[in-house]
Amino acid sequence: MPASYLVAFDADDTLWPNQPHFDRVEARLFEIMAHCGDVAYISTHLNAVQRRNMQLFGYGAKSFTLSMIETAIQLTNGAVTGHDIQQILDMGKDLLRFPIEPLPGVEEVLTELRQRGHRLLLLTKGDLFDQESKIARSGLGELFDHVEVVSEKDEATYHRLLTRYNATVEEFVMIGNSLKSDILPVARLGFRAVHVPYHTNWIFEHVDPILLEGIVFEQVADIRGVLEMVR
Repeated sequence: MPASYLVAFDADDTLWPNQPHFDRVEARLFEIMAHCGDVAYISTHLNAVQRRNMQLFGYGAKSFTLSMIETAIQLTNGAVTGHDIQQILDMGKDLLRFPIEPLPGVEEVLTELRQRGHRLLLLTKGDLFDQESKIARSGLGELFDHVEVVSEKDEATYHRLLTRYNATVEEFVMIGNSLKSDILPVARLGFRAVHVPYHTNWIFEHVDPILLEGIVFEQVADIRGVLEMVR
């Protein structure tokens, strides 16, 4: 084993809760738009709008807010009220400023890994301003040696970052809750990845089980298990 690792951590739903806040806002949107159809109908429409808009707006609260507004306009054939749009905007603003509270064990794990001499990299995707704000609100920023906010977590992005940090297969490990973004791309490149499951996941982070066939990665019950994986 190397004397020290470059240990990369995903942020949202790995270090702190994120998706539950979006789930609550989405549920509120369903209530506002209830006169347009049932939850399944509205959800399907919203997801289709989000899928299209991600190519233009990327990820995060701002993109989600624009998609909610567009969904409301389309579902009402343009008759959505200013009051309802204001409600959606207010919900979007709340997503940009909710308190960031680290998940249980996070500070303990990060502190211990630093004491063991490992370098820590916070690697997250999304809107730069939003992600930087969450990092600042979390109080965890000073525990990391490096921070990277990227627009996408795919093999090309990981390859670029691993090259930048001169990381070898023996020295790098990625920790995260998303099989799609944190585990599959890293494992496909031949690097080590550790999955830390979270109780809820964004629909666009779901992975077809077929894609996991033959993929080698590790999994822990919660983030404290990382300390056994990275000595």
